[in-house]
Amino acid sequence: MNAPSQYFRAGVGAAIVNRSGLVLALERADMPGAWQLPQGGLQAAESPLHAVFREVQEETGIPKGELELLDTYPEPLAYELPPEAWSKKTGRGQVGYWFLLRFHGSETAIHLEKAAEFSAWQWLLFMQLVTQVVEFRQPVYRRLYERFTPHVAVPSPET
Repeated sequence: MNAPSQYFRAGVGAAIVNRSGLVLALERADMPGAWQLPQGGLQAAESPLHAVFREVQEETGIPKGELELLDTYPEPLAYELPPEAWSKKTGRGQVGYWFLLRFHGSETAIHLEKAAEFSAWQWLLFMQLVTQVVEFRQPVYRRLYERFTPHVAVPSPET
């Protein structure tokens, strides 16, 4: 395997919106206060669409049957991790396929306990998450917000 500084991990990610157009944000268990969208690695011979439904179920407990595909970002998006976070698992960052999914189920379907990667969840305005996410992910989240705006709640002028 190449040194972590030589590759980006192939992955997938999902912006999951509820009926009100709010996005599901997950708080990392290892970094309290760090919120993000569900995402993960793409396994060998796995299609990106299959991988995103697998990752969402692993990380949130939400089954595929409670999700509807609304949109797909037209190209993979990449972010680079700070050098101190490079590892054999992630390399120097991630290049991922991103999907917009609508959640049609009950909130009782959301279970973070299985993966233990996240400690809490909440529904946020997508732009609110963009401003709160760790800096290296912000450019990717901004592009997702721009693409997915027709399907998400937007801040009112007075906010």
